[in-house]
Amino acid sequence: MSDIHSEQLLSEVATLPALPGVYRYFDADGQLLYVGKAINLKRRVSSYFHKDHGGTRIGHMVSKIVRMETTVVRSEAEALLLENNLIKTLNPKYNILFRDDKSYPYLKMTGTHAKPPPGAPASASFPRIVYYRGAVEKKHRYFGPFPNAWAVKESILLLQKVFRLRTCEDTVFSNRTRPCLLYQIKRCTAPCVNYISAEAYGQDVLDAERFLLGETQQVLDALQTRMMAHADRLEFEQAAELRNQMSALSTVLHQQAVDNVSDKDVDILAVQVQGGRACVNLAMVRGGRHLGDRPYFPAQVEDATGVYQADMDEGRQEGLEVDVAPPVLSVEVQVLEAFIAQHYIDVPVPPTLITSEPVSPALIEALSLQTGVHISAVHQPREQRRIWLEMARKDAGLALARLLAQEGSQQARTRALVDALGLVPDRLDTFRVECFDISHTAGEATQASCVVFQGHKMQSGEYRRYAIDHITPGDDYAAMRQVLTRRYSKMLEAIRAAENVDPAPSGAPADAGSDGVASAVPTAGVRLPDLVLVDGGKGQVSMAREVFAELGIDLSLIVGVEKGEGRKVGLEELVFADGRAKVYLGKDSAALMLVAQIRDEAHRFAITGMRAQRARVRVGGGKLEEIPGIGPKRRARLLQRFGGVRGVAAASAQDIATVEGISKELAAEIYRALR
Repeated sequence: MSDIHSEQLLSEVATLPALPGVYRYFDADGQLLYVGKAINLKRRVSSYFHKDHGGTRIGHMVSKIVRMETTVVRSEAEALLLENNLIKTLNPKYNILFRDDKSYPYLKMTGTHAKPPPGAPASASFPRIVYYRGAVEKKHRYFGPFPNAWAVKESILLLQKVFRLRTCEDTVFSNRTRPCLLYQIKRCTAPCVNYISAEAYGQDVLDAERFLLGETQQVLDALQTRMMAHADRLEFEQAAELRNQMSALSTVLHQQAVDNVSDKDVDILAVQVQGGRACVNLAMVRGGRHLGDRPYFPAQVEDATGVYQADMDEGRQEGLEVDVAPPVLSVEVQVLEAFIAQHYIDVPVPPTLITSEPVSPALIEALSLQTGVHISAVHQPREQRRIWLEMARKDAGLALARLLAQEGSQQARTRALVDALGLVPDRLDTFRVECFDISHTAGEATQASCVVFQGHKMQSGEYRRYAIDHITPGDDYAAMRQVLTRRYSKMLEAIRAAENVDPAPSGAPADAGSDGVASAVPTAGVRLPDLVLVDGGKGQVSMAREVFAELGIDLSLIVGVEKGEGRKVGLEELVFADGRAKVYLGKDSAALMLVAQIRDEAHRFAITGMRAQRARVRVGGGKLEEIPGIGPKRRARLLQRFGGVRGVAAASAQDIATVEGISKELAAEIYRALR
């Protein structure tokens, strides 16, 4: 195996230290292939290059290695954490990879327990509860994370029912003169109109926090004590309010259907593997309440587990220290350990993890060292924990079955489209479609969208919007010409740069073949699509044809989606740029379903961008509200004084300074920002 690698690479391997560390392998294009950890870098890395791996997955990977990077660390735990940080940020091809779709939501309670400073608005004395997603700030309190938005909103509803805390914005709070509907239906105590004192409201806030932390019995005991005290003082109305609060809280606890609430914060992790795909289902218990679950589907499972298992096996054959337990790693264990290591990098770890598979003690120890909290992993739980785990297992199986069914359907649609159009892609899994749409309102705020379909699914991370300017308002053809020219001229430049080829003479792109047509072969991660869809008929296709002809790109890639009679869904026809006759695929055609799916996504993406741009222009958003020192009141005064954001942009700094609350310095800043 070593004869296919350069002398420089082999000499680097020979000089590696016998210390713990992390290694990274790269191919000829600079793509990261694999990230691994080792107790002994020299022994582990040498095992890759001194054996014949044959046609195995690890052999296929090793044959591509042309460069290596290593990092020496102090301990096995540090190596494990660094390994998974690199996996999560660099996306290596032969590692199990869990991609974050979005951050977790939290329940936010505004303010802190500190008394508001003198001069603070009245709303500061009455914290509000709100759904929140984003960076955590010290000036507020956060509870969570929750598995999904529904769990947060359900918790807010419970807090409104039991503790009647406000959810309104501070601006609404400050301008109320009478209670809102939430007070009428007993979901709020109306602090906005002083129907409750700051002290009494603060007690409700404390009770709500204790409830969220799982101290439910203590909250009930405290409520009962306060109720009896009011009754002894013959304050029967206040006692009745507390009685109703206790009743509501008891009802909520009964609805949770958790018999054992000794576990305050627990994560339940169950993994299922089938058909080359895997699912890790994460169920969350916070404050003794089961909040729900969330499935995760890793990428690259087959290739990654094959390489990883071979790596471990070779370590045993060499008599190396193997920093993984148990003796034989099943795919389920590999997937679960990869999830735990990558997921909890950015997410708080509860003190107890209940797992469907046994995981490495070294992994749990590393997490404990990272967080400073003792973490325990339970593999064979009993009683309530066992019920939670069985439920998580079942949900993981259902989620994986849904995914496999959806992927099977999408693969069938991709195959149907390829066959219907007579295309011959290198691989069906890499078949790439880019679709364009134009959106505007009577020529205002014109936006073009480009969405990407590849790997049998929409690739939202590759979507792009293009602001269209310097055209006649409402000219969709000119807009299409501009977006296609901007996108594919830059793409061709990137391909030429990657191939390190001198610019070709005009009329013949450097990456053209013998027939003058640009190739769609991937080059260093940049590639032309296999199919370009444009939302429109002959006019839009003709415009796309002109652009592709000027750039020297194969005209057969272009297909227009022309609406049928009466613009009815299912009657669309495909229009080709290379002269072929129009094609109607049939209302029930799987190929047409895929085309419609991609076209509709392009339309959605374009129209949301157009509406956002239009809103910024019409109501003064965008740059104006991003200027430091411009809050809602000053923005409203500016827009009222100059009739809109365009009027503000056209005004001089001296005119802007005449607006109430705008200093000369701030006026100069506004003038510069809008120019």
